[in-house]
Amino acid sequence: MINTIISNVVRFFVLVAVQVIILNNVELNGFINPFMYVLFIMLLPFETPGWMLLVFSLLMGLMVDLFSNTLGMHAGASVFIAYVRPWIIKIISPRDGYESESRPTIVNMGFRWFLIYSILMVFFHHFVLFFLEAFRFQEFFETLFRVILSSILTIVLILISQYLFTKNKLQK
Repeated sequence: MINTIISNVVRFFVLVAVQVIILNNVELNGFINPFMYVLFIMLLPFETPGWMLLVFSLLMGLMVDLFSNTLGMHAGASVFIAYVRPWIIKIISPRDGYESESRPTIVNMGFRWFLIYSILMVFFHHFVLFFLEAFRFQEFFETLFRVILSSILTIVLILISQYLFTKNKLQK
């Protein structure tokens, strides 16, 4: 229990730092912006209560907003994916359900499950974020194109991070 809390607190601050220091400065062709901080919300344990998931997501989004000067856009997108996360997990649940005390990681759930989970979570986050940023539907297809390209890069970074930081566990 204490190890889970400590690892989540460390993950929170590391992902905020990576997002603010490195990834906020990455912009490819004005369309592709990776937002890897959503990994924090994705990796919270399955049994995390809904209210706690919303609070943690709000805090994560506000921290990124604070350093990115984006006035609540990241907080809104983060709270949205925290809200839909239980339904996404329910929709893609395995036949046997989830083991107690397990986390939605690539090691615990397998590549296929984690890829589907990542695609859904990241796409919903980016969709809300970029349409809040545009705040109009006049450029719908251009914004959707940004959502798709940024989602692809973010998912690739999330998968790489999962393999980098769980490498020893995968080999055992």
